[in-house]
Amino acid sequence: MTDHKTAPSEMIRVPTALIPAVKELSKLHREGHTIALLQGLEELLSEFDSNIDINNSGKLEEKLDNLESHLGNKLETITKKLEQMERAMASGRYSNTRPRRQAHPYQQPQVELLALPPENLAPRLGLTPSSLTTEKEKLSPKEFISWTRNRDPRGLGWEFSQKDGLYHPVK
Repeated sequence: MTDHKTAPSEMIRVPTALIPAVKELSKLHREGHTIALLQGLEELLSEFDSNIDINNSGKLEEKLDNLESHLGNKLETITKKLEQMERAMASGRYSNTRPRRQAHPYQQPQVELLALPPENLAPRLGLTPSSLTTEKEKLSPKEFISWTRNRDPRGLGWEFSQKDGLYHPVK
C-alpha cells in the first residue's frame, strides 16, 4: 500500500492591506470558481497601468508614501472588482459549464484536448506516470474519471482506452 499524502499548503507573506482580498480569493477558489476567478483577475489586472512613477521623489519615505497611496487606491479598485465578480458568480454569469465570451479578440480560443499518453497526462494531474497507472488499476473506470476530474486544472475527467493505450478526456 502506498501512502498518498497531500502536499503541504504553500505559505506566502501578504501585505496587511491585501489580507481581505486574498481571503476572498481563497474562498472563491474553495467554492470551485477557480477558472472564472483567474479569468476575472486577468481582466482586472489588464486594466491597471503597471508603471508607478515614484522615481522623481527625493527621499525614501516619500517614495514609500507614494507607493502606499497608489497601492491603497488599487486595493479599493480590486476589492470592488472582486465584489462584482462574486455577485456575477452567484448570479450564474460566470459558470464553468458554458463557454465564456472572449474579453480580448486577439486571444486564441481554447484548444480541444486530444488523447494523451500517460507521460503527458501524469504531470497535468500532478503525478508521476507510475502513480497514474496505480490509480487507474486501483479504481473503477467511473471512480477514475471522477478522481482525475478533481485533479485536472480544467476539471476534465480522463478515461483509459485499451485500444490505443491513451487517456481520453471526458466532459
